[in-house]
Amino acid sequence: MARAENKEMVSAAMRTIAGIARLLRKQKGWSQEELGKKIGFTGSAISAMETGAQPASDQMLEGLERELGEGSGIFEQARLDLRLEKYPRQFKDFALLEQSVVTLSSYSVLVIHGLFQTEAYARALIAGGYPPLPSQRVDELVEARMARKALFDRDPPALIELVLDEAVLRRPWGSRDIMREQLLHLAVLGQRPNVTLQVMPLDRALRGEHAGGRGGLTLVETPDHEHLVYLEPQDESLLISDPTKVSAYAHRYAKIQAQALGPDESLGLIERLAGEEQ
Repeated sequence: MARAENKEMVSAAMRTIAGIARLLRKQKGWSQEELGKKIGFTGSAISAMETGAQPASDQMLEGLERELGEGSGIFEQARLDLRLEKYPRQFKDFALLEQSVVTLSSYSVLVIHGLFQTEAYARALIAGGYPPLPSQRVDELVEARMARKALFDRDPPALIELVLDEAVLRRPWGSRDIMREQLLHLAVLGQRPNVTLQVMPLDRALRGEHAGGRGGLTLVETPDHEHLVYLEPQDESLLISDPTKVSAYAHRYAKIQAQALGPDESLGLIERLAGEEQ
């Protein structure tokens, strides 16, 4: 039954790329088992991909490009296109924009920003949401979220800033081990030359100095130097381009940054909290 349901969920693009893979495999005279061995999968996994019972993963598409693509780039392009299909509907447009930004500046108040999440943290977060999702959909969303990390190593590199509310660091997801791994991962990313990581301490609200009380936000600068604001309340999304509104959000973010701990002090807090999770 699960395999039948999977076939109904496969997109037209995935069916097309599966048909191309099957055609090229047969042209080479390879069985499904032979192709599978060449790219590190079982013959049954290749069969499931070709019939639509299980969509191809990033890893499988990379192998198909290597063994069948022969420099055409067809499976590599499919990998990028299919990755976008895995994102929630409301996030797809921003996911495409995010890959090309010059700068990204974000304030997160509930969970670690998706770019900074470990796989285990992302899985605990996505699988623990409501309404619950099928395991295959959880796998797809986790894989798609991890793929966004390519932004850190892009050439030229994007300049990435993140301010995390301290409550985010103290809110565990999954288990203490998962949270400790996540905090250590944050500490490593915070030391990258193209990343600035800060923490908004809890006591700012007590002192009446908290500019982030209206929730999280993300500011981006495009390659054309257009400045945009992205908001994501609940399961909706809003991309704002109006210069007056963008300016207001930019000033608010600057105030949030000014009220947050400095990068070194923030890193020290993150490392100390990681130690407490042992």
